[in-house]
Amino acid sequence: MSSSPKKQKPSILDGIQVLDFSQVLSGPYCTRMLADMGAEVIKIERPPTGDSVRNFPVIKEGLSGSFLQYNAGEKGLCIDLKIPRSIEIIKELIKFSDVVVENFNVGAMARMGLGYKEF
Repeated sequence: MSSSPKKQKPSILDGIQVLDFSQVLSGPYCTRMLADMGAEVIKIERPPTGDSVRNFPVIKEGLSGSFLQYNAGEKGLCIDLKIPRSIEIIKELIKFSDVVVENFNVGAMARMGLGYKEF
């Protein structure tokens, strides 16, 4: 019997890019499911601490189990959204994204110039 590598079936969301501004649990849970279905998820976090779940117990070797569970399969970018150049970088990323997920207070994205109407 020969052992040849099995071809993996494409996932349902292969080729979909998600920009994730969410924090804590509900948004990251959503984007984790999207990543599990094959989407490329880029999590945007604020410096210097990032998502507050990074500090939720249980922490082992400096890593939070909760954060790892809710954000598995995602890429990360730490960027200060209070800096105008950062907003320009995010606008470029949004142009290439299919989905944006955020769970800020109502109007926060618009106040940063990143609301739905801007695109």
